[in-house]
Amino acid sequence: MADATASSRPIIQVEHLVARYDDRTILDDVSFAVRRGERFVIVGGSGCGKTTLLRHIIGLQRPAAGRVLLDGDDIARADEDELRRIQRKFGMLFQSGALFASLTLGENVALLLEEYTALPRETIELIVRIKLSMVKLAGFEEFMISELSGGMKKRAGLARAIALDPSILFFDEPSAGLDPVTSAELDELILQINRSLGTTIVVVSHELSSIFTIADRVIMLDGETKGIIAEGKPQALRDHSTEPRVHAFFNREPGVTFHGRRTDSGHRSA
Repeated sequence: MADATASSRPIIQVEHLVARYDDRTILDDVSFAVRRGERFVIVGGSGCGKTTLLRHIIGLQRPAAGRVLLDGDDIARADEDELRRIQRKFGMLFQSGALFASLTLGENVALLLEEYTALPRETIELIVRIKLSMVKLAGFEEFMISELSGGMKKRAGLARAIALDPSILFFDEPSAGLDPVTSAELDELILQINRSLGTTIVVVSHELSSIFTIADRVIMLDGETKGIIAEGKPQALRDHSTEPRVHAFFNREPGVTFHGRRTDSGHRSA
């Protein structure tokens, strides 16, 4: 029988996280949890620490204080071998796609399978075809990355991110640089993966159309407080929040600075 406690435990727990660059604090005492199978989006204005938070969650940066638990493992205190084991549990789609231009699309998707498994070549090639089919890139295995459009590169990065069937997928601004139609297609792929595989989805985004499409729940970071100023369903925050910064963000309301004061012709009010 499955451990009921383990199955009900959040898959991600961020506890009292402090993030600093040298002597500059970016995030201060940030805490939240992500449920298994949830589609969770981190939002906020430019420079508020969204990507910094994501980098701490996936172990690319160590917190100045606090801890990050991924499926019960403390990623912030893991040694190199432990970190590799933990990172195998999740996939990451970076803004750039982080694809290797010198390799074919199929070779890019096969990289993690070759690094983390001892599967025979025939099995790896089969998995590559399956993953590319899932992101609507079947038959493109031999294409070079330079031959792919921007949207295809995003989907290629997604295929590589799901190569090892991760329990968590992380996305850093997945819609960046995409036209609205291609962005909507990528949103739909993210939803399909979540619904068909039960994969937990964590997204950093400022694109409202994607946020309203993808998110079960959001947290909003604020550069002034260096923490979370809102949490909930994006539609509820849009319609009911009385916090000026939150209302302005979700309603595309001009004239509200990130410090919550109205502006007039570019001048902050007293």
